[in-house]
Formats: sequence, structure tokens, C-alpha cells
Amino acid sequence: MPTITIQQQQYKTYILSDETSGTQIEVVPERGGIITGWRVQGQEIFYLDKERFTHPDLSVRGGNPILFPICGNLPDNTYTHNGQQYTLKQHGFARDLPWEVEEVSEDNTTYLKVHLVSNEQTKAVYPFDFHLSFSYKINGNTLEIQQHLHNSSATSIPFSTGFHPYFQAPDKTQLEVQIASHEYQDNITKEIRTFNGNFDFNLDEIDAAFKRLTAKSATVTDNSRRLKLTLDYGNDYPVVVFWTVKGKEFYCLEPWSAPRNSLNTGENLTVVEPGASYTASVRLTANFF
Repeated sequence: MPTITIQQQQYKTYILSDETSGTQIEVVPERGGIITGWRVQGQEIFYLDKERFTHPDLSVRGGNPILFPICGNLPDNTYTHNGQQYTLKQHGFARDLPWEVEEVSEDNTTYLKVHLVSNEQTKAVYPFDFHLSFSYKINGNTLEIQQHLHNSSATSIPFSTGFHPYFQAPDKTQLEVQIASHEYQDNITKEIRTFNGNFDFNLDEIDAAFKRLTAKSATVTDNSRRLKLTLDYGNDYPVVVFWTVKGKEFYCLEPWSAPRNSLNTGENLTVVEPGASYTASVRLTANFF
């Protein structure tokens, strides 16, 4: 059975370990409830900009940031609800706020749960009451993440949600990317481009949003690390984004529940009625070969 220990680093860090499988994750609740590290067979899967992480005023670049209540950005960082305009910065506020932690062990399964509850700070930019939690569990070389949102408001609550995991990639020319779509929208040029499994990693930035997905799984094989990474995302995530920048040893494979600007357009927007709840889950599996 996995165990949970606590280390006081710059931030209090919760470590969920499974000695049988040699798997471990590190979670820092006060920095957005983020998983900062995921080790399988002693090898780190996630990328983390450790210098940037030490600055609380900077968003984290690395680990597995939580995206809520939007994925991507809004035009001018604004949206309108009930005739009133609000400001939300890219990917929302969840990744920048402190979360609280719950250590949970049920039915011989140990997992770590973190939660965020609406407050005056969130309601200034997002006028809803909610209780949002994410549960992290390791099962062999698989990391399972389950989201649960309860609408505590008297009105329905609209949102999109997702993850922004950063994976180590020392040589991106050795990546084989399999995403179940023949096209994507290039967020840099706004053009629709065909996809045959290859990206030009000489570009300064790749920001590709895949919408017409024909399967609920994507893989990236890193031949330089002899590592195959599989993302299983289910029906709740109809968008997968592949993102990277030149000169940085990472790529991101991001499941989103809705595309950019859905809070304004309504496209794939999730709406939960008063008193109701919503759950969704993803799985990440790391196989070395």
C-alpha cells in the first residue's frame, strides 16, 4: 500500500510513495495543489523549472498545473456573465491559489486529496460558490487523477477544466506523437493544419489544439529516454493540446474539457446546476522500454 509522508522544503510537500512499484509523486498544496514530481522506476517523468518555482509571484512552469475555471486565455482576459464583465487571466486562478490537503486511505487504497473552496478572492473574478477537489493516486506506473466539483451556488456554474503537465524531453527530435486526429488548430496563426504525427521542433513555439478526436487516448514515445507516455482522458476532455517552446527540454500534453474562450462562446462548456456535482478523471501511464 502506498504511504504518505511530509517534507518541509520551501513549501510543505506531501510525498505519496509506493515502494512495491518504485513510484512516487510530490504534491505542493499551497502552490495551486500541484504535483511537482512524478518518479517511476527512479526516473523523473515531469519537468520542473525549479528556479521559477521558488518565486511565489510567478506561475509554475512544470509539474502538472490545474486549469480552472478556464483553459487557455480569453480575449483581453475578459468574459461577460449576466451582463457584467469579469477579468480572468490565462488558465484561471486555481493554479495560483493555495489549496488545502486531505490524506485519505479507504478500502486498502491510499491517495492524496487537495481541495479549493470559493472565497472573496475567487468571487471577485468568478461569481460562484464551489468546492473543487482533486484526488491523486498511484497504481504501479500509472498516475490517476480524479476531479470533483460541487456547486454550492444558487445558480448554475459554467466552467472548463484541464491539466497542463510538463514532461521531460532532452531531445524533442526523438519524440513520436500519436494524437487521434488528423488536424489541429495552430493557436499561433489561428490556422487549421493537417497532422501526420510530426511537428517542426525548430519553430519557436508549437501550440496545437486537437478537437476532432477519434479516440480517448494519446501517446508520446520518447526514444531518447526509451519512455512511452500514455494519456487516457475519457469523454470529459474533447480537446487535447500539445505545447512546447524552442530551447526548453519539455513538452506538454494537455487534456482540456473545452477550447479557449468557451466561457464566452459556450463551446463544450460544462454547466453544473445548483446543488449538483461533477466528476471527471484522467490517467497518465509511463512505460520504459
